[in-house]
Amino acid sequence: MEFIAQVQAYTAIAIGIIVGLGALAAALGIGIMGSKFLESAARQPELVPMLQGRMFLLAGLIDAAFLIGVGVAMMFAFANPLLAAVQAAAGA
Repeated sequence: MEFIAQVQAYTAIAIGIIVGLGALAAALGIGIMGSKFLESAARQPELVPMLQGRMFLLAGLIDAAFLIGVGVAMMFAFANPLLAAVQAAAGA
């Protein structure tokens, strides 16, 4: 039973790392992209409509990558395949 508790503890730590680093990376990516958009809009204002559409598309893709990481973390939180394997090995 102690090994199962260790698997649960390490899984909780991994979930925190996945969500935390994913959020940090998404925030940095969107921040850098937004700053580059403002720089390019200041240099060539006539390109703002085209650049704005591409910026929002990339913002959605960056956010989608973070949400995929959150989905994987929630899978580990609620349907942990590692814990099921440990319990099957302990019961066998």
